[in-house]
Amino acid sequence: MDPIKRERIELLKRAVEAYANCQSSSEGTVETPVPGLRMKYITAPRSGQHSIYRPLVCVILQGTQRMTVGREERVFFPGQSAIVSADMPVTGQILTASRDEPFIAVAVELEMATLRELAAQMGGVRPDQRPSGTCNLFAADTETAMLDSILRLIQLINRPEAMQLLRPGIMQELHYWLLSGPHGAALQTLSDPNSHAGRLAAAIAILRAEYRSRVPVERLASAAAMSLTAFHKHFKQMTSLTPGQYQKRLRLIEARRLMLDEGLSATSAAFEVGYESVSQFTHDYGRLFKAPPKRDALRIQAASRWINEDMRGDERANAA
Repeated sequence: MDPIKRERIELLKRAVEAYANCQSSSEGTVETPVPGLRMKYITAPRSGQHSIYRPLVCVILQGTQRMTVGREERVFFPGQSAIVSADMPVTGQILTASRDEPFIAVAVELEMATLRELAAQMGGVRPDQRPSGTCNLFAADTETAMLDSILRLIQLINRPEAMQLLRPGIMQELHYWLLSGPHGAALQTLSDPNSHAGRLAAAIAILRAEYRSRVPVERLASAAAMSLTAFHKHFKQMTSLTPGQYQKRLRLIEARRLMLDEGLSATSAAFEVGYESVSQFTHDYGRLFKAPPKRDALRIQAASRWINEDMRGDERANAA
């Protein structure tokens, strides 16, 4: 690895570690006050991490992770970036992580408007550059320039007065490096509001906003400007799920968050996300997370307490 790139990765690792010691969720996710910026800090291998990602770039700084997006699966190593190009259900597995060498990553949500604006300024995609087929998960070696952009975003955490002024320029720079990279043509095509992915994004936005309610598929197809047949075909092709399965995944992931982060019971979480039957919720939850709701929540909470005790022990040792 290039020495300058290695140095930037070490700086990012130290920045994430410093912030993770005081901010971490039960799943090892570290939220930040910078819009669209979050981190991962996990001290043991872990499987069955289910999320629905917005389009993002995730830079692996330490450890390895397997990601499955739709029908696509890849393993990512330190120094690589995972690029998820659409609002997709993602299954993650942390393959290597330990207390001494935790899995560390930093993710930035992409802004489609910024991608479209920059793509237009850069001249768009020539017909011979357009990718064949639909791909939603890309792997790339992270450029040093992109690492610099992400490092500057992290530095805004402690400079809230600078965030509003500096973040837009840093985000524009980050998107430029992505569009200049090996997957730039695919990202330009996917950010096109007239592409299938762009049109499906309108339907997915409705599902995300109204996942608690029954949403007629006719309304979703209309939002995507597609016939019912075409909508079902392209939605399943892009997400590997039907619209109903996608909505169910949203509900279950949010219910899990409510139990872990807000302390809701399984029954309360089920009704909060729109389920009418607790038994159906328990059945669906067990199929996705491989354990009943209460047992799953207790297992993750116990792992979180262990991680936090580890961090406090490290702090005491460093202080001594």
